[in-house]
Amino acid sequence: MNIKELTARMGKVELVATVIDKGEAREFSKFGKSGKVCNAKVKDDSGSVTLSLWNEQVDLVHVGDTIKISNGYVGEWQGELQLSTGKFGTLEVVSSKGVTSDEETEADLLKGKTSDEGEKVLTEDEAEEEELSELPIDDEESVE
Repeated sequence: MNIKELTARMGKVELVATVIDKGEAREFSKFGKSGKVCNAKVKDDSGSVTLSLWNEQVDLVHVGDTIKISNGYVGEWQGELQLSTGKFGTLEVVSSKGVTSDEETEADLLKGKTSDEGEKVLTEDEAEEEELSELPIDDEESVE
């Protein structure tokens, strides 16, 4: 099925699309249970549509991923179509080329890691700090 074929209140949607945009996740509480939701934009050769991501799907899907929706549902919000897995559908990441919206920095990735030789791997900031701490201090020329 192609995105251009989707209509409001359509069920049993089967399609493969690429995630081209992902918004910020929002947390909510309903009936005493908390969760999170996020809107993403997906496209195929025929067009694009908003995809609602719920709970664990929010962290699973990233911009650039190719996803497969099985038994999905198309709703409508303020005149715009919104695709989701609904109660009975599934979402699968077919190929992950994604970039997380809260992309980890190199410092986060390296923090606390060691090299193959067992030496601590320093981030740029840690290396600069170590260099500065090794410089001789001249008490007469202290800078404040």
